[in-house]
Amino acid sequence: MSRTIDVPAGKRPPAPRAVLTARNGVAVVFALNGLAVASWFSRVPAAREALDLSPSRLGLLLLCVSAGSLLAMPTAGLVAQRLGSARTVAVSVVLVSLGLTGAGLAASLAGSVVGVGLGLAAFGFGSGLCDVAMNVEGAAVEKRLGRTILPRFHAAWSLGSVAGAGLGALAARFDVPVGLHLPVLSALVLAGTLLGARGFLSAPAEGTGDGEPAARRRALLAAWREPRTLLVGLLVLVMAFTEGSANDWLAVAFVDGYGVDEAVGAAVFGVFVMGMTLGRTVGTVAIDRWGRVPVLFATIATASVGAAVAVLAGSGPLAVVGVALWGLGASLGFPVGMSAAADDEEKAPARVSVVAVIGYTAFLAGPPLLGFLGDHLGVLSALGVVPLLLLPTLALVPVLRERPAAPDTPAGVPGAKVG
Repeated sequence: MSRTIDVPAGKRPPAPRAVLTARNGVAVVFALNGLAVASWFSRVPAAREALDLSPSRLGLLLLCVSAGSLLAMPTAGLVAQRLGSARTVAVSVVLVSLGLTGAGLAASLAGSVVGVGLGLAAFGFGSGLCDVAMNVEGAAVEKRLGRTILPRFHAAWSLGSVAGAGLGALAARFDVPVGLHLPVLSALVLAGTLLGARGFLSAPAEGTGDGEPAARRRALLAAWREPRTLLVGLLVLVMAFTEGSANDWLAVAFVDGYGVDEAVGAAVFGVFVMGMTLGRTVGTVAIDRWGRVPVLFATIATASVGAAVAVLAGSGPLAVVGVALWGLGASLGFPVGMSAAADDEEKAPARVSVVAVIGYTAFLAGPPLLGFLGDHLGVLSALGVVPLLLLPTLALVPVLRERPAAPDTPAGVPGAKVG
């Protein structure tokens, strides 16, 4: 196992103030991005009622978010390289805020499906851009701290999503229209994200030669031809599907498959989110102690067993135990995959962009795939696809092993590793 810095964990020198400020800023950006995403999805029932949509038309409308994200991600790495992570996040949060506000107003005041779709596409585009930039910045902070921390940023995203879902539930309980709730929430996300991004690490000096944009495009194309990057992307794809399938279908699966009411179904989903958050919080300690590969073997196997128990238990309480294991086991694959893509800081924007594009395909293809299977097998049985995909994914885990620094990388250069 290789470590980012060959210094015992208890004897590392204190991190510089700028790195700690950047760490806090990245955590804020992750949390507010989760808050924004969950705020929209918590108000989907209200938007559906305002627009009077059938399930199939609602499903097509929701694809606007994923489509916007996938449109952003192929070039997000180039944008992050050109503007730096802080400015890229600033641009992205403006799009997120405008998109959320537009979707809320179009649904509540105009009743316009087209208006909501355009707002969601802008929201998805901004979210995709932000996702790459904040992961690149998080990986840079991780390297300067000399310990694993990126999963904790994703835990902050999960906590933000829990807060967004809670605020959305309160807004629905008190009949706050989406045309008021989402614009107010957007203003909060905009202000907080801009403040958090101000603390990001200083961007390296940019070259001014005419060949710089072409060099960035070549770097992105080169990343698409790297076997390791593509394999990391494939692993992230499966882990995104593992997480996204629970987000989209777990509550419905328990209502349909175990006969519980909607409140219990929502609570079961809460168990999954708590398992994810716990895994992302404590998993960093395990990775620093034992390394990425052993920990990811253990967690992916845990997710596979948990998902199988949740589907096959036949007993509600036992199935909930499976859900907890599913969430705990699924917690680290996505953030650790992003961290692995960013091992070489100079090439991180292009590689993270490639991995994000591959991974986020799961969020686009997953819902209709499971919906189709659910029509024929039942939603609970359809979730049996998850453990079937996770088991062969164990063969991909070794690609996450940290790569040693190039022999000619001078000490002190960003991205260099010791040990």
